[in-house]
Amino acid sequence: MERINYSSGAPLEEKVGYSRMVKIGPYIKIGGTTSVQPDGNVYGEDAYEQTKYVLDKQIKLLEEAGAKKEDVFSVFIYTTDITQGAKICQAYSEFFHDIKPLNTMVEISRLNRPTQFVEIEMEAMLTK
Repeated sequence: MERINYSSGAPLEEKVGYSRMVKIGPYIKIGGTTSVQPDGNVYGEDAYEQTKYVLDKQIKLLEEAGAKKEDVFSVFIYTTDITQGAKICQAYSEFFHDIKPLNTMVEISRLNRPTQFVEIEMEAMLTK
């Protein structure tokens, strides 16, 4: 099966040597993604805004690989503040309410920057 690496353009991807998304055959995995913008600033002042930004970024990456949000079967959400779970779930629901992929949300102690609340991983499988 062919392997295709995708970049989101984040400077660390090339510096460290990782891909934002990898597609092998019909399987697609998007690595941990935060709301850091191309200019290096964090987008959003709360967990809702950051979650929407990340999911939108990830859906656009899926589309580059020929997939759509309906192909997503699993989403992993890491948050630095589980009390913001309702805001995170509100944004998540706007994307996936009717699709209902697997979902895991866990609280972690911190992310790279203190203003980051959410990091999300996603898995999809092309079915057509």
